[in-house]
Amino acid sequence: MRFSKATNYALHTMLALIDASPVKPVGVQQLAESQGVSPTYLSKILTRLVKAGMIESVSGANGGYRLSRKKDDITFLDIIHAIEGNASLFECDFVHGDECQIQAVMKEAEQKMESHLQQAKLVDLAQKQVQA
Repeated sequence: MRFSKATNYALHTMLALIDASPVKPVGVQQLAESQGVSPTYLSKILTRLVKAGMIESVSGANGGYRLSRKKDDITFLDIIHAIEGNASLFECDFVHGDECQIQAVMKEAEQKMESHLQQAKLVDLAQKQVQA
């Protein structure tokens, strides 16, 4: 199983925004440079995060992006769903009776992973970085 690079950038971007001032927006150029990615590519990711309601775009000379939700409420799963969508990772293409047993095992594993990611919050990582 593998998440896209966009998810990797989204998670790192959200961590940077959690660490940033809630008042002063962070510019896309600064966010892109800190991750070594093009501002154009990161802008597409930021657009998805805006649509998901996690961040907001502030226009103007001192514009950029900042959190639009409480940082304590943002989970890894929220960010992953914003970028990857929430379709199941595994879909059985074979026609079985009521339910494919392979599909059932895969679905259970996915539910456990999602449960873990729903409990994991970036704000906890930010606090660990401050303490280190």
